[in-house]
Amino acid sequence: MSVTIYHNPACGTSRNTLALIRNAGIEPLVIEYLNEPPDRATLAGLIAASGLEVRAAIRQKGTPYAELGLDAPTTTDDELLDAMLAHPILINRPFVATALGVRLCRPSELVLDILSEPQLGAFTKEDGECVIGADGKRVQHG
Repeated sequence: MSVTIYHNPACGTSRNTLALIRNAGIEPLVIEYLNEPPDRATLAGLIAASGLEVRAAIRQKGTPYAELGLDAPTTTDDELLDAMLAHPILINRPFVATALGVRLCRPSELVLDILSEPQLGAFTKEDGECVIGADGKRVQHG
């Protein structure tokens, strides 16, 4: 299965998502989007395929979002895309694309919905939350 992850190695959610992909025995194409940002068509396609609005795919925390005035309700999707391309830190992460679809994997477990391969064993996120049990099945929480 071909899997592509738009990854930021400094992000725990992105690292957990990558680890879940690998826990399914898949070695994805890893694109560190801060170093290799997608082009406009690819970014717009990822957002559309994930079913999100452009504004929902923009990262606010730890970015120049407010300083750039992107929080104005009159900011258009084209202006948001322009800002994301000029400042890739504004692209929320991680986006994952597979043959089964595209997801913004926040939380990281959303990647399980688009992987065709089962988890090969237990998986615990960096924060200690167990999401895959020893049987390779998703742990149901509360």
